[in-house]
Order: sequence, then structure tokens, then C-alpha cells
Amino acid sequence: MKYLIYQSRYVIFSLSFLLLCSCNAQSKKKSNTNVTKSEIRLTDEGYRFFLNGNPFYVKGAGVSDISSLETLHKHGANAFRTWSTDNGRENLDKADELGLKVMMGIWVGLERHGFDYDDEKAVQRQLESIREQVLELKDHPALIIWGIGNEMNHHSKNPKVWDAVNEISEMIHELDPHHLTTTSLAGIDKKNVDLISHRASDLDFLSIQLYAAIEILPELITKSNYKGPLLITEWGATGYWEVGKTEWGAPLENNSSVKADFYRSRYEKSIVSQSQQVIGSFVFLWGQKQERTPTWFGMFMPDGNETESVDVMHYVWNGEWPENRTPRLIDFTLDGKRAVDNIKLKVGSSYSAQVKASDYDGDELIYRWEIMEESQSNKSGGDAEYIPDVINGLFPDNTDSSTSFLAPSQPGAYRLFIYVEDGNRHSAHANIPFWVEH
Repeated sequence: MKYLIYQSRYVIFSLSFLLLCSCNAQSKKKSNTNVTKSEIRLTDEGYRFFLNGNPFYVKGAGVSDISSLETLHKHGANAFRTWSTDNGRENLDKADELGLKVMMGIWVGLERHGFDYDDEKAVQRQLESIREQVLELKDHPALIIWGIGNEMNHHSKNPKVWDAVNEISEMIHELDPHHLTTTSLAGIDKKNVDLISHRASDLDFLSIQLYAAIEILPELITKSNYKGPLLITEWGATGYWEVGKTEWGAPLENNSSVKADFYRSRYEKSIVSQSQQVIGSFVFLWGQKQERTPTWFGMFMPDGNETESVDVMHYVWNGEWPENRTPRLIDFTLDGKRAVDNIKLKVGSSYSAQVKASDYDGDELIYRWEIMEESQSNKSGGDAEYIPDVINGLFPDNTDSSTSFLAPSQPGAYRLFIYVEDGNRHSAHANIPFWVEH
């Protein structure tokens, strides 16, 4: 890896290439004169990221939907990342309109999805496809970093994947001398750092993705022996693989207020505190997705309501809280028990549930209850999951802080969800897994 000064490479353009650029300008592509040039310098205070010679600490988020960019800007972020170049120009144009910068992801084939890095023709086809993607977007003023692949070390055995990553990085630097390249690892350890240093040395720096483990980031960096700059490209709620489970294997999800507390402590204690190497971060996920549950990683609800974690990011990015804040959950029980109690119910029997919540602004709270089948997915790495069915008709009253309901008519694993809204586009949430038996 390059450890002293990571600067954009400069090349001498031929007259014919300049003429080609002129033609491209006529097709409404961005002019090279507007390119944002990125570099990393080793200063007396540690590694620092610069854009056009000005310091830039990345305060960003992973974004799943371009419609959320207005909100991201409103809450004080300065950048976002993508995982692929899909809708790349649209994302870049919107970013430029809002004054945001973009780490543009380049999707690279994964072994767990069947990509074979021993297949030289497939590797070459992928390289040529990526070449076209880079040529299309490289001169956009909102672009600052190319992210080559995502968690290529996750369930990966063939070291040739890093040869391919290095070849992609070399190609990008040849086509685009103004922007840095990185790859995002699942975690960080000495084995992968050494492997990448040997096989993918053209990368300008490393990026890493951690959830609960980010709390021991300083220890992990030390053990990995990585001395260069780092960007945290995913971090957030404790993962479903990092929590306790019920007797039947259902992971225990933290409620939205516990998650928000983790977002704040992890940002303050494990990201901004590591100023010698960490140049910024992208929080996960500025949007919503199904991953074991519909609420696990998303900082927003399916209807676009914000959770308390959005409040926290507003605070750490701006130094002050938003004008109106999200309700806070205090307690949540089913039949007087909590999620850790391995709750078992009888088919068709009636049970009660209660939630306690408060609101910083004194807003009147709205309650919504829901029972959903337990996910049976065994996907990993953020791969797409199906959304379990909601079981309707079980609640006679669905709008109070206390409710009664009938256990589902079929034995099996379920979850009881509570959503607490304030009427101002904010939602708190929690869920309790339970088992139904005859």
C-alpha cells in the first residue's frame, strides 16, 4: 500500500484525446475542468483526506435510494457511498446539486455468488465492463473515490480475487488520474492486510466494515499491523450474527433507542477518536431493507419515517439535535416477559403486550402493533432476503400502548413488532420473537 502521500496521478493528454473530450462535452458530460481531485497526505496529526487541496473529513452514509439524499443533506452529511454504478450519473448529478460528494461503488463478482477467479475470460470481461463504467463517470465533479468491490474477503478462498482488484485499480488510475481507489473489507485482520499488500498494492488505501466489533477497532488495527489510512465504509447497529438468540435460533434485535445509543457511542469512541488513521465514515444504512427483520439495519422505516439513529447522526455531524426528535422506547413486554425470556405461546390463546415510550417534544404518540412470521433466511453479506408474511386479524385494538392479541393458529416462530410514531415523520420500534405451540 502507499503510506506517505497518496496523490492523483497526472498524465499528458494527446491532442486527439482533447478533441474527444470536446465531443463528450457536447453530449452533456461533465468537463474535466470541474473534476474534484482527491488525495491523502500524511501530516503531523496523521493521515488526512484532501479535495482540491482542502481538508475533507468524510461524514457520510451508505445510501440505498436516491430519494433519501435530500434528507441526508438536511441532516448535515457531506458525502455518501454506493455499492455499484447503477444510476451512477443520476446519483452524481443529485449529489452535485446538493453539495454532496460520492464514493462510487463498482460491483465486482463475488465467489459466494459463483464468480470464478480462475476463469480468465470472465475476469477479462468484468474488467472491460468496469472500464466502460469508469469512462462514463470519471469526470463528474461530485466523484471523490472509487470503491472496488464490497467485502471481497467474505466467504472468499481464491487469492486471485485480489489480483483482479489490483488490475481494476491500475486500469482506473490509468483512465482517471484524479481519484483514489479503495476496497471495502468485512473486518480487518493481518491475513487479509498482508494478502492485499502483496497482491493489490495499487490500491490507495483500505476501507473496512464493522458493526459491534467497531468497539474494539483500535485493537483490531494494531493486530492487523496496518499502518495506512482507513475509511469506515459501513458501521451501525449490532449485527444479527453478533447478538444472542432464542432457543429456536431467532436473533434478538435491539430496539431503536438502544441502537441509537450505540450509533452515538461507536461514532464518538471508535471513529472520530482514531484520528491518526481514520479519514471518515459512511454510516449504514441511510434507507431501509429486509435483513432478518425489516428494521434491523435501516435508519428509516418503509414509509420513510426517521428513527432515533438519524437524530444521533444529526447531532454528531452538527453538534446539535434536530428541531423535532424521535420518540424514545423505555420498555417493551409480551405477557410480562422480554425477548430474552424464550417466550412460548399457545395456539389461539389471548395474550397482552405493553410498551412504554416518551417523546422529547411532548408530541402525542401513535401506536401500531404487528405480528410477522420469523425469517428463515440464511443469507449473509447483505444479500437480498424475502420479507416474511404479516399475520393479520390478531389484534382487536391496534392503537394503544397496551394491547391484547390472539396467538397465530399455526405453530412456529413469529415476532411481535411495536411501532411508536409522533406524527412528525419519526418512528421508534422494537420486536420480540416468540414461539407458538399446541
